[in-house]
Amino acid sequence: MTASDTTSPAVLEQLQRQSRRAGRRILFADATIVTMDPALGVLDRADLLVEGDTITAIGPGLSRDGAVVVDATGTILTPGFVDTHRHAWETQLRRIMPDVDDLGAYVMSTLAGYATVYRPEDMYVGTRLAALTAIDSGITCMLDFSHNSRTSAHSDAAVEALLDTGIRGVHASMGPHFGDWDHQWPGDLTRLREKYFAGDDQLLTLRLAALATDEIAGPALAYGPALARTAKDLGIGVSVDAVFGASSSEAIARWDEEGLLGADVTLIHATGLTQEAWKAIGGSGTTIALAPTSDAQIGLETAIPAIDEALAAGVRPGLSIDVEVALVSDMFTQMRTLHAIQRMRAVNAVHGTGRQPERITTHDVLDFATLQGARTNGLAGVTGSLTPGKKADLLVIRAEDLNNMPLNDPIGTVVLGSDARNISAVFVNGVPRKWNGQVLGVDLPALREEVHASRAYVLDAPAA
Repeated sequence: MTASDTTSPAVLEQLQRQSRRAGRRILFADATIVTMDPALGVLDRADLLVEGDTITAIGPGLSRDGAVVVDATGTILTPGFVDTHRHAWETQLRRIMPDVDDLGAYVMSTLAGYATVYRPEDMYVGTRLAALTAIDSGITCMLDFSHNSRTSAHSDAAVEALLDTGIRGVHASMGPHFGDWDHQWPGDLTRLREKYFAGDDQLLTLRLAALATDEIAGPALAYGPALARTAKDLGIGVSVDAVFGASSSEAIARWDEEGLLGADVTLIHATGLTQEAWKAIGGSGTTIALAPTSDAQIGLETAIPAIDEALAAGVRPGLSIDVEVALVSDMFTQMRTLHAIQRMRAVNAVHGTGRQPERITTHDVLDFATLQGARTNGLAGVTGSLTPGKKADLLVIRAEDLNNMPLNDPIGTVVLGSDARNISAVFVNGVPRKWNGQVLGVDLPALREEVHASRAYVLDAPAA
């Protein structure tokens, strides 16, 4: 085995010089490639060619002419992970309430308390920290459910934080639950689209964010005909949070009757829903974003991630992080949590009966974290698999590190063996964002100072 060139400063310098050229070529050589493309599968000792920002070829013995060659011997190439729902603005409050007992405690402390004092600069700091952490742990696409849009400046700060990190970001905008705000939302979505989302081929996309019902924050934030019409007029998708229980099930049935469900709508959590609600979801092609650690740890409705219900309805869900005030930041944990919970439930359900449990696999959860996450975010044609024609959002994972060697099953190694320390390189849109285990372009002491200053302000300011 030779050392991977993802440790080489000289190769990084070549890549960064090339990044300014539209026709740049990067060849990842001799890797184990987990494509997550059903037609391509897993390739051993193969090459992957990137031209500009796009994957153009995958296979053994590709031509190296004119390419910066990255020796990927001893590594696994995978698609970047896709986070379908994270409240990024909260990130300077990480693990401030690690043992939160229920949704109400989170709502009153964070949304009715801390959120009300956030300035635009606090939105920027929290969102940027979340996006950089996502990149560090291999998440190349993140949907930021930005539900603290108190002013247009707050929204601008959140979008610009995504822009400044280089992540493939989805800004899902929603007005705040509590406190004073300008009530510029959802009207301000038109301005946001024109200012930041005018191009068809760019890193950022826009969505409308809403709640399932009016129980928490009133009818203005609840999904229904008015917000659906706003999204349709703007040509954007919708992400609906707090989807759980009887009231959400009733809302889903109503949306189905009104024609408000479909592939451009994502329902988040989806715990404790009725069979009728799941029938409407599956029949309409509506997408689902599960939050495995959030459902289980905070105890949302049944506290059981709705993976069996989703699969029974014909829905392959995406995965998400949710709130870092109480939860982990990475996709490896989401995959493992869902894998363990579903298999535990499956075995328990048939224990003593002689029947065989219906268990999901490591391939399933990696599919949820990549290809299905991209589909859930409305980006299935852009990212989520290593497929020629898609953008070059990919990870280089060291397979010969102490905790991974020897490589026996590539997908099992990614899902059950790896973590952020094994990610040698992260590319977003063909541009290196992490190299030799370090996120690029970050002045860590300056960032640390900004994060601490923002946290101090938020914690000290009286709630509005």
